[in-house]
Amino acid sequence: MSRILSVMIADDHAIVREGLKLLISTIENVSVVGEAANGEALLGLLHDARADVLLLDLGMPGVAGIHFISAIKEVASRMKIVVLTANIERRTVRAALDAGASGYLTKDGDPEEIAAAIEAVRRGGTYLAKSIRFAVDQPDRPSKAPATEEIVSPIPLTLRERQILLLSAQGQTARQMAERLGISILTARKHRENLMRKLDLHSSAEVTAYAVRLGMPAG
Repeated sequence: MSRILSVMIADDHAIVREGLKLLISTIENVSVVGEAANGEALLGLLHDARADVLLLDLGMPGVAGIHFISAIKEVASRMKIVVLTANIERRTVRAALDAGASGYLTKDGDPEEIAAAIEAVRRGGTYLAKSIRFAVDQPDRPSKAPATEEIVSPIPLTLRERQILLLSAQGQTARQMAERLGISILTARKHRENLMRKLDLHSSAEVTAYAVRLGMPAG
């Protein structure tokens, strides 16, 4: 009989954690041993307990994006990390793997992939969700959109503000911006607030219109 594989779940949405626990309960020889709703709670949990696998949402409060994977590895170097996120950006997928993640799942993927990912990392392998395997299988394609450093605004903006402006125009939420840029949600919101105040903009529609005038693509 195989040894029971222990799993931790880190996601700030209780309903997501409950759903994951229900899914994992159907997998033979796998047991959930802990859960956390933010980065601080997760690090504390890792100091008190050990698990074989961590299902990690990079968009949780207190999680500084990809860099958090390295922080986890410092505390629990042998634990396998499977990222579970809404972000399918090619650079983020590659960066997560480079940082030490053993798997990358998307929240809109097939629930059966949870079991497949756990089994893959149990065997010492790597698992990528079917929807994002292009991230490592295909080379980067040049984008028709202007690079953020090439964007010229009548009102001077920092590089981070230009990034936030571009993502806002594409309809990205604060959570998606945080995951894309490797920052916390609170930081993303603060940058967006500062940007709108600097540009005297008061709605998402005004942000999009401003971005389009600068040649940015709208989402």
